Amino acid sequence: MATLIAVNVGMPKDVAWRGRTTHTGIWKHPVAGPLMARRLNLDGDGQGDLSGHGGEQRAVLVYQLDSYRHWQEHMKRDDFTYGQFGENFTVEGLADDEVCIGDRYRIGGALFEVTQPRVTCYRVGLRLGEPQMPALLVSHRRPGFYMRVLAEGQVQAGDEIVKVVSGPEEMTVADMDALLYLPGHARPQLERALRIPALSPGWQTSLRALLDDADRGSATVGGNSGLTATSPPPAWPGFRPLKVVRIEPESASIFSLTLASVDGEPLPAALPGQFLGVRLRPDPQASPVIRNYSLSGRPGAETYRISVKQEPHGLASTYLSQHVKADDVLDVAAPRGTFLLADADSPVLLLSAGVGATPVLAMLHALAAKPSRRPVWWLQAARDGENHPFADEVHALLSRLPAGRSFVSYSRPRSVDRPGIDYTIEGRLGVERIRALEPPPDADAYICGPGAFMQEVSEALEACGLSSSRIHTEIFGAASAVTPGVVAGSARTPHQPAHLPGGQPGPSVSFARSGLTVPWHRDYGTLLELAEACDVPVRWSCRTGVCHTCETGLLSGHVDYSPEPVDLPAEGSALICCSTPPADLVLDM
Repeated sequence: MATLIAVNVGMPKDVAWRGRTTHTGIWKHPVAGPLMARRLNLDGDGQGDLSGHGGEQRAVLVYQLDSYRHWQEHMKRDDFTYGQFGENFTVEGLADDEVCIGDRYRIGGALFEVTQPRVTCYRVGLRLGEPQMPALLVSHRRPGFYMRVLAEGQVQAGDEIVKVVSGPEEMTVADMDALLYLPGHARPQLERALRIPALSPGWQTSLRALLDDADRGSATVGGNSGLTATSPPPAWPGFRPLKVVRIEPESASIFSLTLASVDGEPLPAALPGQFLGVRLRPDPQASPVIRNYSLSGRPGAETYRISVKQEPHGLASTYLSQHVKADDVLDVAAPRGTFLLADADSPVLLLSAGVGATPVLAMLHALAAKPSRRPVWWLQAARDGENHPFADEVHALLSRLPAGRSFVSYSRPRSVDRPGIDYTIEGRLGVERIRALEPPPDADAYICGPGAFMQEVSEALEACGLSSSRIHTEIFGAASAVTPGVVAGSARTPHQPAHLPGGQPGPSVSFARSGLTVPWHRDYGTLLELAEACDVPVRWSCRTGVCHTCETGLLSGHVDYSPEPVDLPAEGSALICCSTPPADLVLDM
């Protein structure tokens, strides 16, 4: 008979960590006497980061004494106390390779259902003083698991744990954890897991992404789409020379460059929504400048077309505008990106503002080339007719779509701009405008433009009934940071490290989106730690090569891993939390 050995609770607190402050509820301590288990929590318990912990599906975390014994032997430690692994219930029995998702247990006066394995993050390593702990929990197949509370009631140490229902499919916690985090992702197992109603929505979404990859045959390209968006491997490594064959104006501030291979051979086909990395040397004595430009032409064409907005003080756009001519040669990285048009039958919404039209224009080209019978809505915001790029091109493409519709807003139309012909509505393409259009709630939406525009439009679409999983956005600059639990300070512009290590500098590391190149030194530890030292926006969670939150595109170069990730990232990408550069490297961040 399984037994509840200890009930552990703790409220979130600020903890010093690596020169920063993290807000965490990982410190749990045993309590005496009965305690109420409620729908969202145990009384007296809390989580510092509700995006990854807590809530109805993760109300109670369970860990086993047998795993305590395992780690005591493995780590040669005898200082563990109940709650050390952040668990609410320390139990005798209920092993991860025996308990199944969907199992139901009566403990004291409450009824619980197993919903998912623990999602490992850096904080369990922080609590144990072992940074590799997130990876160890997965690789040793001892993650622990969450339960939701089906019937509230009192629990206390010493209660018997009685199994009352077996989960359908009888998939153990250890097997479910391995299915997502470890290599393999076998299709029969994915289908089996998705037949379990009790599996938490977050895990269902992740496993469905892996199953979709298997259906498309793209699971063979590597990476883990259940943890992060993946794309096919780049068509060539690093940068290659491409020749400028045409330069054309698109509006008062936007121009396009058509690029071809130097030898005249067709270029590898790009996917609608992908971008190119272009390396420029405006100053021959300075480090090169690297910028990403979305492909705006027809996917599958023998050439590539990129479209560039001339920024008032833009170093790269000014150089391209004033110094690059037809027949010049540019260094270009292969098409890449995860902002991709999905192959589906659902309606499509293509929404853009300004130069954000470029990736969704490529999607429109792809839809018109079939031509697709899907309902396709083109929604574009511009200032006026002089600043309305691709107007004639879009009109021609939409005319080839049986169910194509166009809505164009001008925020400040000129007297010569014709309502009903050049534009649909005057004013901003804001929340009320989009609601009034009544977009289909089963549509897939692709949005590109300034950050405020994308946020407002995304919120408007959700208000119209679109699921957030159907709303896809693309940004041109650095991605927003993901640093779970870390108390945010004031944002700083990326910069050279404040303290440069002594000794011979190593290879250069370029952060393309941040416009920064830094010499590497092994004292930085990992590429993630170098980025943090430079205030480059970073994204991470486990910091040990498990969760793939830090997965970053490699525009050029390769990395060495230590420790080796439990599941390798997609080809052309790197997990920066556990890698170093053996040679010059260009990261898409």
